[in-house]
This record gives sequence, structure tokens and C-alpha cells, in this order.
Amino acid sequence: MNRSRITRVAAVGAASALALGFAACSSEGGGDNDNGDSVTITWWHNATSDPLKGIYEEVAAEFEAENPGVKVEVTGYQNEDLQRTLIPNALQSGDAPDVFMVWPGGEVRAQAEAGHLMDLTDVASESIEAMGASVAPWTVEGKVYAVPYAFGAAGIWYNQELFDEAGIEGTPETLAELEDAVEALKAIDVEPIAVGAGDLWPAGHWWYQFAVASCPTDVLETAIPEHDFTDPCWIEAGERLQDWIANEPFNNGFLATPAQTGADSSNGLIANRTAAMEFMGPWNAGTIGNLTEDGEVPEWLGWFPFPSVDGASGDPGAIMGGGDGFGVSADAPDEAVELLKYIVSEDVQRRFAESGAGVPTHPAAADALTDPNLQASAAALSEATYVQLWIDSALGPAFGAPLNQAVVNIFAGSGTPQDVVAALEQTAASQ
Repeated sequence: MNRSRITRVAAVGAASALALGFAACSSEGGGDNDNGDSVTITWWHNATSDPLKGIYEEVAAEFEAENPGVKVEVTGYQNEDLQRTLIPNALQSGDAPDVFMVWPGGEVRAQAEAGHLMDLTDVASESIEAMGASVAPWTVEGKVYAVPYAFGAAGIWYNQELFDEAGIEGTPETLAELEDAVEALKAIDVEPIAVGAGDLWPAGHWWYQFAVASCPTDVLETAIPEHDFTDPCWIEAGERLQDWIANEPFNNGFLATPAQTGADSSNGLIANRTAAMEFMGPWNAGTIGNLTEDGEVPEWLGWFPFPSVDGASGDPGAIMGGGDGFGVSADAPDEAVELLKYIVSEDVQRRFAESGAGVPTHPAAADALTDPNLQASAAALSEATYVQLWIDSALGPAFGAPLNQAVVNIFAGSGTPQDVVAALEQTAASQ
């Protein structure tokens, strides 16, 4: 995000901004069509539902129509399966998809250093230039290895009608006010907050947020890239999470609740008005809308930034967020680069913004963002004094699973704040 008031983005060294058995890379005839053979490009993304899934299918069909002889096999997978299992296994097997989703920070660094990603700096220079500073989190040692298509802030999505029924005026600005809202919602027999802890990462978001609140920015800036978790703020994050869980703010059965699949998911509980709030990324409008009866984003859906945490040492103006980009496999055919350019083009980015699926990264598409909640999320990002990437993404691919599992153990009452730090230190030692 090229927003003037974002002063730093953590863990990327930038001064601005912000199975396996699948047919994978499959350029028939050796990876190009110089000899007249047809070329098949494989494209993996994380959109498993509309509107984004449909947009990507349209993009693939349009690219095929404009490029005779090129076939695009586009497939959407559940986010964590894609990032934690399918892509790593494909990269290790040497049979990677040609175009695939790449997370920023430590994630892109690890894939670039392993030689899995094509250096896009020159071959996609116009697309990169158009994106401005938003490419910084996907830049490693001055080279751009993926081009972002979405970047936004995390926040709390809520049902305004349920807030009204509970007598909640305005939106909580402090954690104490959020606790008051939780109690008011309980009083009208509404589950206050939905969390898809069954998928691990939504629970992880809560610990990440308490870490952002607990750790001064200089600690976040140095500790994450250096994998140094000796500052007491990391323990404090877990202690604050424990205190918050003691309020019993989450939905019944949250340990087995998935995030985005079906009526019983945390998204579904918001869509069917069983729960009133969910702490989630900017994609939530689209995924909740997909689970409503009419398939539309409900008019009662609102958004507000995560409340400030009294007594915490972190920057109260800091916000957490992140984005998704697309990279190209190191040995992909030229047509894969052209597909990437089309995916991040102004035209496709405007359709992405208009769909309400997320906040686009192309500056020329910003005015196509019509969803008021996404506009609020984008505004909060632009006003933040510090932007921390999702901590699992900032740390790198090895950290996500053990970190999120340790956090879920706190949710389950079987883990401690010290266990989370121990998981981080053990993962760092194994690198």
C-alpha cells in the first residue's frame, strides 16, 4: 500500500507502505510454444468461493481467448492447505505450478532464497512500477519475486443490527469497551465473537494482535527478522490472550470451528446472525457474503479496528495486516509472466475491488472500492503509524503451524504463554 502515513512495514526492510498428485507445471513441449505447441499454464490461488473464485475463472478464460494456444488450468484451494502443504510440496518436488500465491515477508524470502521463484524485476517491470511501494514486502535483496494484488488491515467485523439489539452504542475503542460489548451480546443470547480455531490461524490472529499491542515497534522490527523472542513482551502477549479468553467471548465449540466453510464456520456464524463479531482480514466481506441466504454482503455488516489495549507497551497507532501476491515459478514459460501481468492489471484489479473481495494494490483501482467496510479498513491502514505483517507470514513458512498450534493450545486451556515462545524458539533453532 502506497499510503503516505504508513511509516514502516515490519520485517521487510522497506521504508514505506504500508495432493499432491496434482498436475502442476505443465508446459507441453518443453515449456514454451516456440515450436508451435500449445502451452498449459497452471495457476493456483486461495479463492474457493465467489466472488473471487469466479473472477479468477473469468480472468483465465479471457487470457486464453487473447492468447491462442495457451490453456490456463486455474484451481482454488483452501488457504492454509495451499500455503502450508500444497505449494511447499510442489516446490520441493520440482513440479511447481507456474503461477501461484506468494505471501510477503519471511515467506517470499524463503522461497526466493531456495531458488523457487522467478526474479520479476525486469520481466514484469511495468506492472511492478504501477504498484508502487506496495511491492516492498515481496522484495528480497532489491529483487521483486511476486506482485501483490491485495493488501489490507485486520479488524473486527460485526453485525450492526445485533449491536443495536444489545444496546451497544458506537464501536469499542478499548479492550475494556470490547469486553462490555461481549457481555451485552451475551445478555441477548447472542454468541459475541466467532473464531475458527479449528483451522488454527484465525486463533493465531488473536495472539498476533496481542503481540502487536504488547511489543514496542523497535522490538517487532528487530525480533521478527532475527528470530529473537527474549523480550518479555512475547510472554505478555500470551498472558493478555489468556485473560481475554477468560471472559468467554467466543462461540460454542470454537476449537472445532472452521473459518470459512459452511454455516457452522466462523464466517457462517456471522452470516446467519448466530454470532455478532469476528476478528479477521479484509477478505471477510466477500467470504461472509458468500454464506448468506442471498449470497450478498449483508447491509448490517460493519468493521472497526481492533481496540487499543490499556497498559500495553506497543504503539497504539500500530495496525496488523497483510496481503497476497502472485509469483511465477523459476522455470515457468514466458506465458506465465504474461498471465501474472494480466492478473494484476488495472482492469482486473478494478473488478476485484468492485466485488468487495478485498482491497486492491493497484493505485488506479482504489476508487473502484465501493464497500464501506473495505473503505474503512483501507483508511485505517493509511492512518496507521506502523503496519505489522501477519506475524506468521513475517516469520516465514516454518513458523506458522507450530506457532498457531501453540496459540490454539492456550485457547484450549492446555497451553501457556511460555509454550508459545518455546515453539517459536524451537522453530528458530531448527532453521
